[in-house]
Order: sequence, then C-alpha cells, then structure tokens
Amino acid sequence: MSYDILVFMEEKMEKAISYLENELKGIRTGQANTNMLDVVNVDYYGVPTPVKQIASITIQEGRTFVIKPYDASSLKDIEKAVNIADLGITPMNDGSVIRLTVPKLTEETRREMVKKVNKIAEDAKVQVRNARREYNDQVKKNKEISEDIQKNIMDEIQKVTDKFVEKIDEIASSKEKEVMTI
Repeated sequence: MSYDILVFMEEKMEKAISYLENELKGIRTGQANTNMLDVVNVDYYGVPTPVKQIASITIQEGRTFVIKPYDASSLKDIEKAVNIADLGITPMNDGSVIRLTVPKLTEETRREMVKKVNKIAEDAKVQVRNARREYNDQVKKNKEISEDIQKNIMDEIQKVTDKFVEKIDEIASSKEKEVMTI
C-alpha cells in the first residue's frame, strides 16, 4: 500500500459526484429538460423500465413534455409512473399521448428547490468525507509505512478530498443558479 490508495479513493469519490449529478437531474428549473424524466421508471410488463426506453419524448414551447409511447397499452402505466416519481407535474392523458407542462416556479418553490440542491450536495460531501476517513484509517493501520510517509499520504488524501468537495460545491452552485434564473 502506498500512493496507489489515492487511485481507489478517487474512484470512490467519483461515485459521490455521479450520485450528485444523477440526483440533480430530477430537480425542476422551470424549463422542460428531458433529464427530469430520468427518475421516471415505468412498470412495463413487470419490469421497471426508464420511460425514455418505451416512449418518444419531445418538448414543445420550452415547457411542455409530450410523451408518446411506442406501445399504446402502456399509456396508463406511464401516467402512473409520472405520478409516483413526484416531479411536481400533473400528467394530462389525452388517449394517445401524455402531456406534462412544467409550471413556472414561484419564488417560494425556487427556494425549496435550492434547499433540495443543498441537501443533495451535502449528502455527496458526506460520501466524500467517509471515503477520506476510510482511507486515512487504512493508512494509520498499516505498520509497514513510516510515519513520514503516512503523513505525506494523509496530506495527499486531504488534497484530493478538498478537490472533490470543491467540485461538489461548483456543481451545486451551478444548479442553484439554474433554479433561481427566471
């Protein structure tokens, strides 16, 4: 064990970034964005399936999704999945397509979305810090490494941790601006 530990730690911390980016996709910004529907999984013949795999999705006028299923019999299942996903959007089923109009966000709703962004970012930071603690503990327990080298490795671990926390802050800040932009 030496500086190789940093590679494994970075992989673990990258997962926290992936978690953050994935969770932020589902946050409404007032504009229709197909990433918002990534969290919608339809029970399609007993198998949870992303809505994008069983329907074509288009955006009209910047704020309305039009979901046209490839199989018309799945229309009700898609409508149910949208309701379960809790997007804050009520689906309108006209018999052949489902329309989802993204409402304009009120100031209060925007602030709630920012709180949600900050909570998700904090969860990602906790994952990064847990990885730091885990790898610091591994370094401390390894008696084959001199104290000087242990200190150097732990300093590097801290630098990598700081880099990932900064990246999380940048991603969260960018999403905050997106949410607060009218």
